[in-house]
This record gives sequence, structure tokens and C-alpha cells, in this order.
Amino acid sequence: MIETTTDPSALRRRCDDERKKGQRVGFVPTMGFLHHGHVSLIERCRDVADFVVVSIFVNPTQFGPNEDLESYPRDAEGDRDKCQKAGADLIFAPPVSAIYPEGHRTSVSVQDLGDGLCGAKRPGHFDGVCTVVSKLFNMVGPAVAFFGEKDYQQLQIIKQMTRDLDFPIEVLSGPTIREPDGLAMSSRNAYLTPEHRRQATCLNRGLTAIADAARKAPLPASRAVQIAKEIVEAENDARIDYLEIRHSGNLQPSDQVGLGQSVVAIAVFFGSTRLIDNRVI
Repeated sequence: MIETTTDPSALRRRCDDERKKGQRVGFVPTMGFLHHGHVSLIERCRDVADFVVVSIFVNPTQFGPNEDLESYPRDAEGDRDKCQKAGADLIFAPPVSAIYPEGHRTSVSVQDLGDGLCGAKRPGHFDGVCTVVSKLFNMVGPAVAFFGEKDYQQLQIIKQMTRDLDFPIEVLSGPTIREPDGLAMSSRNAYLTPEHRRQATCLNRGLTAIADAARKAPLPASRAVQIAKEIVEAENDARIDYLEIRHSGNLQPSDQVGLGQSVVAIAVFFGSTRLIDNRVI
């Protein structure tokens, strides 16, 4: 049976024990309600690490006041089963008080990279992400940590934070895992009604249309946005939160889709459910 702990001190001791034996510790941070995207990250981590830790923690500091903290889907038993089958060695599932004890006043912020896209739409979100990830990095002390490319802006911010704060950690990524119809896997897909689930494939269809057009000829950003916008807005219940072309490295706005240097990022609401996706082109 896979090991589980809720205590940061016990987590540190366990990881220290493995390091003393010469084992390479790997880490996959999650908010639980695991799907095949998470599983693929655990499996990738298993390939390069000797001892794999998965954290399951719904982090309150990355949720806004009107967001879905309380209703965020949870499945402790299912998560434990998926972690074990994917090859994880230890689950860290702390209570909020273990991560943010009384008197906690420190936060971590990465400038510029979090100003646009999800950062602009969800103020304080990435400060919450960086704070919890830096705390988890300190608790686990991994040699390598894995994050999903579906959260592309988050991935770039975590890489920047890791460099800037001199964490001795290799940050690696895994590709977006999709359903057979192209919808990016996400824990929030569970919120979708059957009709919204059908319509939600428009995100990937819009991104694919931009990628196809960009391979044929230079593509101005304004035209790229229009291509995807027409596809998304053809769905009755889709409401675009943002649809932007950015440089893939520094996330600054780009006026043209360039092969190998652009990321198309999109967020769309279906009712109160917000889905994100992206495509590096």
C-alpha cells in the first residue's frame, strides 16, 4: 500500500532517509481529483527518480473570493489508487493548517510573467501558486519536479521562480493530455453539463485551426485570434475570457504567430466553469 502522510516534518524525514540512501527524489504537486494528465506526470517522474512524492493539496491562496475553493472536486480514495498504479511512493496530503499555520505572512511573487492572461483575470492567483510551490519544494527537497504544459503560464512562472530563488531542482514538464475528442483533461471538466462538454471541444478546435494556418503562411496575431474566435463563438454557451498570442518564452504580447516561438493561450467560460488551453506553435 502506498505511504501517506499529512505531516510536513514526517515528509521531510522520509525524503531525507531516501536521499541518504543515494536515492533521487522526484515530486509532482497536484490539487487532487487526479486524471490521466496527472498520472502521466507521475509516470514521467517515475522514469527519472527513485522515490516519487505526490502532493494533494487544494491550495486556498490561489483561489479568488468568488471562485470554486469549497466546491473544487475531491476524491481521496481514487487519488490514492491512481498514485499507486502510476508508481508513486508517497502521498503528502496536508491540512491547510500545516501549510499556512497561524501567523503566516509571507508570499512569493514573480514579476511580469504573471501580469497577463490568467494573472490578469485572477488577481493574486500566481502569488498563491508560487507561495505554495516554494513551500512544498522546501518540504520535499526534490531533485526534479514535474508540471503540466496545459497550465503553460504557470509552468513558465514556476521555472522562473526556481531559477530566481536558487532552488536546486530541475523543473520538467509533461504534454497536455487530451480526451479522444481533443478536450484538454482538467479536474474542472467534471463541472460541465453534457451539452457544455460537447461544446468545450471548441477550445482545441480553435487552437488547431491557428496551428494549421500558421504552417501554411506567416500569420498576423489579429488574424490568428479571429480564426479561433469564430470557431469558439459558434458555440452558443461559450464566453471567451481571453484569447491571445504571446511569445512562448517571456509571455509578452506578439503581433505574429511564429513557428517555434509563439503560444496561443485561451480561456473560455461555459456557465460558471472556466477552461483553459494553449498551443505552442
